[in-house]
Amino acid sequence: MTTGLFIGRFQPFHKGHLATVKFALGKVDQLVIVVGSAQKSHEPRNPFTAGERIRMIKEALDADSEIDIRRILIIPVPDVDVHSMWTRQVDMLVPEYKVVFANDPFTLLLFRERGVETVEAPLYKREEMSATEVRKRMAAGEKWQELVPGPVAEVIKEMMGVERVKSIADKHAPGHHKG
Repeated sequence: MTTGLFIGRFQPFHKGHLATVKFALGKVDQLVIVVGSAQKSHEPRNPFTAGERIRMIKEALDADSEIDIRRILIIPVPDVDVHSMWTRQVDMLVPEYKVVFANDPFTLLLFRERGVETVEAPLYKREEMSATEVRKRMAAGEKWQELVPGPVAEVIKEMMGVERVKSIADKHAPGHHKG
């Protein structure tokens, strides 16, 4: 049985991520979705907790009839300040794997340096399908829902995620003073 990792921060999980899950499942028997930067939340680039991101991913995958959720594990992995050590931490927290799927060139480099097979997943509508774009639209009060699977939009609404993203963006805006 071949196992692959799909590594990302998923801040939030969007339709591009979903396309990568489907792509990866076509190449491996089991896919481990690694939720990176698991210790981070309530920051401009990382507004959601690991638990919230896991819930978004799980609900999106459960709702997609093309995906066999029994072939997927979702595992949070916190950052380590020494990049080369981070890949070893991943090894300790996930089952044995043969290939790593990711969209981040640096993540792919770290695994390639260790001799692990890597696949840069084909990007689905990359110009708009990025978590950065989703967060930017949320903060600006623009339409973001079409960029994420329906269940992810529901989870974000339920947890008042847009309000959180706006509040964090306002707090970190130039000229904001702590009072």
